[in-house]
Amino acid sequence: MRIKTFGCNFMAQHNNLGQQGEQVAADFLAERGYRILHRNWRCGHKELDIVACKENLLVIVEVKTRRNRLFAAPEESITGWKIRRMVASADAYVRKYGIDMPIRFDLITLIGETPPFTIEHIEEAFYPPVWN
Repeated sequence: MRIKTFGCNFMAQHNNLGQQGEQVAADFLAERGYRILHRNWRCGHKELDIVACKENLLVIVEVKTRRNRLFAAPEESITGWKIRRMVASADAYVRKYGIDMPIRFDLITLIGETPPFTIEHIEEAFYPPVWN
């Protein structure tokens, strides 16, 4: 009996596209004068795609890569829950490394199946929420 594994190949392609997108995003930032401090930084369940620095500003960058915009724009995946996770991860990052500088949250979206991607860099994509 032969078993077809449709999902496995799709996930490998999906992960590969995401990795390509993050590499292109990091190169895009570096070409514009950002110093990349970390990529795919993790601390427990906390994760940041790209942590960069430019002009005494810590920039946390979420990277979203999509094959196309047929189902939804990549920026639509940044929900309130995702924002809270990114802010908590950024807080863990600055505490771990003792960083005392302003923080900006950016979003880089990439559209396409292979490079060259259509790239959009949204600076200050959101502001951290205030929790009481």
